[in-house]
Amino acid sequence: MNTADRFSRQGGLVPLDKLKELKVTVIGIGAIGRQVAIQLASVGAQQLQLIDFDIVEPTNITTQGYLQSDLGRSKVEATAEYIQRIDPGIQVVTVLDRYRPQQQPGDVVFCCVDSISSRSAIWKSVKDQTRFWCDGRMLGEVIRILTATDLPSQAHYTTTLFPQSQAQTGTCTTQSTIYTANLAAGLMLHQFTRWLRDFPMEVDLTLNLLSSELNVINSDALRVA
Repeated sequence: MNTADRFSRQGGLVPLDKLKELKVTVIGIGAIGRQVAIQLASVGAQQLQLIDFDIVEPTNITTQGYLQSDLGRSKVEATAEYIQRIDPGIQVVTVLDRYRPQQQPGDVVFCCVDSISSRSAIWKSVKDQTRFWCDGRMLGEVIRILTATDLPSQAHYTTTLFPQSQAQTGTCTTQSTIYTANLAAGLMLHQFTRWLRDFPMEVDLTLNLLSSELNVINSDALRVA
């Protein structure tokens, strides 16, 4: 395969020279995280770290894009194999475990876990180590994407973390669809490519598919505030 041909249609949208130098970590390879990992591989990321402790169950075929042949396998290994089919040259490191502080995250972290308590613990561990943080949340047909890359956006992100007891009942695995997960992943990758191009980002974006409502807080608004 001619590598130049592969990326010819995204030229100007995804700066490959910057992307290829970055180690990208995806924590949680479930509904959103698997789609994030696949999209990263497709756009040209060359160094991926996948972290998850879970195995593929029957409902994951419907909602998370896994294959029938993946049943019983670890999500990180099944996703790594899929990524290698996209591009065998991608370096994929799999961690069959929960995220732990001793693990070394990448320059870029996509957080795709189920609970607020897990997000809070991961954020405290990596916030001073990563240059780009993106958290994807999903419940039913409501998506929320939070991005932190500087002090104002980090401060805003911290306000979105609250005790687990105050969280809305349910997790992204309770009610989910593959189309909502794909949209969430696409919005996360869009923020990432905006960052790569030094464009202003939406640091807090909520999309309600059922009501067709979109609410956005962008990085420029935080700086003015």
